[in-house]
Amino acid sequence: MPRPSERSFPDTGVSSPGGAEGTTLRRLRDTLGPLVLHLECAPGGESVQVGPQVLQGLHEPVVPQRDGLLVLVGVPTEHGAVLAAIRQAATAGYSAVALKAYGSDLTPCVAAAEEAGVALLTVPDDVPWRHFDALVTAATGALEPSGDTYASVGVGDLFALANVIAYQVGGAVTVEDPRGHVLAHSSLPHQEIDEIRRKAILGRQTPHRPGNSAEYQRVIRASGVVRFDIPAADHTDRLAVAIRAGSQLLGLVWVLDGNPALGDGAQEALEEAAKVTALHLLRARTHRDPDRWRRGEVLGALLDGELSGPTAAAQLGLAADVPTSVVAFAQPAPEETPGLAGARIVDLVTLYCEAWHPQALCTAAGGTVYALLPLRGDDGAEQRVVKFAENVCDTVRRSTNLLLNAGIGATGARPDQVPASRRTADRVLRALATGEGSSRVATAEDVRARVTLLGLLERGAPPADLSPGPVQRIISHDERHATSYAESLLMYLNAFGEAIPAAAALSVHENTLRYRIRRIQKLFGLDLDDPDTRLATWLELRLHDLAG
Repeated sequence: MPRPSERSFPDTGVSSPGGAEGTTLRRLRDTLGPLVLHLECAPGGESVQVGPQVLQGLHEPVVPQRDGLLVLVGVPTEHGAVLAAIRQAATAGYSAVALKAYGSDLTPCVAAAEEAGVALLTVPDDVPWRHFDALVTAATGALEPSGDTYASVGVGDLFALANVIAYQVGGAVTVEDPRGHVLAHSSLPHQEIDEIRRKAILGRQTPHRPGNSAEYQRVIRASGVVRFDIPAADHTDRLAVAIRAGSQLLGLVWVLDGNPALGDGAQEALEEAAKVTALHLLRARTHRDPDRWRRGEVLGALLDGELSGPTAAAQLGLAADVPTSVVAFAQPAPEETPGLAGARIVDLVTLYCEAWHPQALCTAAGGTVYALLPLRGDDGAEQRVVKFAENVCDTVRRSTNLLLNAGIGATGARPDQVPASRRTADRVLRALATGEGSSRVATAEDVRARVTLLGLLERGAPPADLSPGPVQRIISHDERHATSYAESLLMYLNAFGEAIPAAAALSVHENTLRYRIRRIQKLFGLDLDDPDTRLATWLELRLHDLAG
């Protein structure tokens, strides 16, 4: 009888997420170990591919899945439907079938599997199916990291993150919450684990033993990596570090120092891993909170003007008479890993929003993170918002080495004024990005002149029925002949027609600049003695400079 994997089958099975990559039967068995998985028979050998797992109930039709793992959930092995399901699995393209014996004789099942040409695996009765499903997903989908850097990890994908940490640090990894619950673990086949780690993975909880609490408290109190040299034969030496977001404890990362032994630089690599893990845990927490996600979507629609103020206020729980302000955060220049950088900023801004006010909200749009802050109607409100923005920028810089600008929009008395506050905050951000000052936080009043120019720029160019004027011809001439007439004229007008300071800014002699200005007027028909011409010329040149 030909092996199912040698035939062509449509991939229409509904499999658990993350298990699409697959592995060999031998690697799956070696990775999970006998406490999770036992091989009863393998007619095709242990080199066959095992791909996505499909959970199957009794009397349900077996959907096709090439090289899949059919998991028969809650089915007594003596039931005749089990033998039929094993045969159907072979016809549907599966490589293996997993079930629980529940104390029954497996001889008929083994015979049916050998006849059908599929491997038969058994799972211990006390292993919950949801745990087994998670373990197989990790093993079949993440036995090797898709990349050796944190940029290869999708935000919130803790199992893939654990594999990259294991690759970077050099030992098997678990990511745990502060109570010792195992959130994710690595599964690189060349990194061995000890019995305690195996039990922790199996039970999704670090097993209790003498000294556990003291070890955890030592890690939590430490400011960096802690090493544990352990003499017990069944307990491998370990490194551990606390995962924090500011002062908030999010969890711990544990790394085994066994076979292979950790190399030089492992502690530094683990400290870096803790920073990255904090951001993934924060994002995972956000994804587990659908109400927060829904509120973020409503806020995004309000900022875009797609939702009316009263409707959005009702959905967000905002009082109609409470003034608000929008603060926009963005990096001056994009980071190499924009997805992760955006997650870092969103999570830290979210923490500060939660501390600011129960109804403060945060959402991201493109490369910008927006915070909507309810305000008290007193004279110090604006300064408190400025301090809020400064604290966020400082925390992001300290925690992630990312520089951040913050633009503060005008205060709106009603929810329907939020879109206008957002537009002002965006202009302030652009003003900070195009300015030469060192300030990273500003209100519209701080950069009012530049915000005004940006508002004019957004309103568009001169009327379309006007032919190209002197400024457009000057710019075209510069592009064709590599001259600097536009820059020279702008500097001259910036200096109110004073040649000495303008020449100094251009690093040319003042007589050179005077000759250049006379030539510009002659070539392009400019009358700089006319005040309206001077204003229009300066404005067009300045807007062109801002747009560039």
